[in-house]
Amino acid sequence: MGRKKVRHSEIVPNKNEWPIVKLSRDRKEFIDEVTAETYNHLIEGKGGSLREEIEMTIHREKLRMKANPWRVDPPDERVYWKNMQARLLDINPDEKEKAIALEKELLSEIINRYTQEIAGSFKRSAYQFAQKFITFGFARLLNAARVKGLLSLFSRQLDLDDKIHVIGETEHIRSLAKKGTVVMVPTHFSNLDSILIGWAIQYLGLPPFIYGAGLNLFNIKILAYFMNSLGAYKVDRRKKNPIYLETLKTYSRNAIKKGCHSLFFPGGTRSRSGEIETNLRTGLLGTAIEAQRELYLNAGENEDVRKVFIVPVVINYHFTLEAPSLIRDYLKRTGRERYYVEADEFSTSYKLGTFMFKFFTKGSDISVNIGRGMDILGNYVDDAGKSFDKNGNAINVKDYFLRDKKITFDAQREKEYVRVLSKRIVEEYHKYNRVFASHLVAYTAFKMLERKNPKLDLYSVLRLPDEDLVLDYGEFKDNFKKLRTKLEKIHKKGQVDMADHMKEKATDAIEHGLQNVGLYHDQRPLIRKGDKIIVQDTNTLYYYHNRMNGYGLEKFI
Repeated sequence: MGRKKVRHSEIVPNKNEWPIVKLSRDRKEFIDEVTAETYNHLIEGKGGSLREEIEMTIHREKLRMKANPWRVDPPDERVYWKNMQARLLDINPDEKEKAIALEKELLSEIINRYTQEIAGSFKRSAYQFAQKFITFGFARLLNAARVKGLLSLFSRQLDLDDKIHVIGETEHIRSLAKKGTVVMVPTHFSNLDSILIGWAIQYLGLPPFIYGAGLNLFNIKILAYFMNSLGAYKVDRRKKNPIYLETLKTYSRNAIKKGCHSLFFPGGTRSRSGEIETNLRTGLLGTAIEAQRELYLNAGENEDVRKVFIVPVVINYHFTLEAPSLIRDYLKRTGRERYYVEADEFSTSYKLGTFMFKFFTKGSDISVNIGRGMDILGNYVDDAGKSFDKNGNAINVKDYFLRDKKITFDAQREKEYVRVLSKRIVEEYHKYNRVFASHLVAYTAFKMLERKNPKLDLYSVLRLPDEDLVLDYGEFKDNFKKLRTKLEKIHKKGQVDMADHMKEKATDAIEHGLQNVGLYHDQRPLIRKGDKIIVQDTNTLYYYHNRMNGYGLEKFI
């Protein structure tokens, strides 16, 4: 899992053959296809009243518009749903056949509206411009602090890959992208993730991926432009009604069936706690399994079937811009009456505007760790895309969908497959998590606070007075070394990755961690003053500490 530089020029795919280009070219036809298939799924699986389903959808949409409106919402939202409600009320339920026909018409219109909203608007020319602009912008920001003034725009002191380390199974994913359809499933910590992954994909020389991006990211016009250009489709997590969710799943499934490499964050949203995701949302993940089954179902007896490969990716930062607000949200949800916010930090537009500059000009590395490819049941695959079980025996994925030698659909069976795949992805996240010194110094410090106050619950520890937030450096260093030794043993077993700077002598590794943990925040969570380690912000310290959960390290401190 060591670092290896790769150059996107090594692969020059035929851009006219990119599945995403074909999908974009046939956008209207694809939208009609998704609408029709979603409609059929909902009608066939409808157990209750269609009228009640539409009524509930309208009700939820009206509540959403009132409680949580976004600037990116269509300007006709209120008028549209008001009109839908009026049309539904005009339907006379006593005229059963006519009522059913009119209700089905409304359902189809709602699905089509959702599909139009979800669908990306990929353009190859815009994608190529975005590639160049993002690479140029990232590189210039990287050197801006080292060469002052306008000269920074032309500085080439450092390559971008000296800052952003794309590591792991890079050659493997390039092979798989030629053999089948790759579904990339990254961890999710920051709003920067989508742009970063988009850059990493083109840096590896892979064709563009479609990917599900939160609709809220499209509130900013310039960001919306780049998201669309890089292949994004829109996911509105405010919408929880079955009609929308089925439409979204159908969109994802059909795109994968058409060979579009796909990316979505299975955690659903950014990790509020700072912990590697352990409870994955199965909706979109299940579409990869459904797509594989349908590819087998629609193939001829001796026809080669394009396989779907699941590739976990772990993104590592020394610091996350949103950490203070994310951890406050997490603690508020989990602590309820035991946690209270003393002072709410206001994130200004200036802070958001300067984030990218400060992020790149600080001496803080980023890693994008590419995991080994798996089939839709979580079995590893080789470079040719062949599946193998844990004992090294070859597997035919088609067999997972057979009953009486025929491809069949079994909802309960596929629900179990999704559960198995989710568990495997979480395991791979922990394996490809690249531990930075900033993660370990935060973990060490917070665990020392807990050990010093064994009778206090988490929320009491977070409210410790300043005089109890001072740690002895010598003791801190000893604990850091113990934990690092344990991590090294886990690393040798291939169960976690470690950054190169973690191999330096303890004092240097600790210094590196202290310099980088919470680097951007107004108040660092942790600093050193002489022979003391001072905790300045327990909330953000807890957030960064959580990154190391899941390795059993708490037993060694």
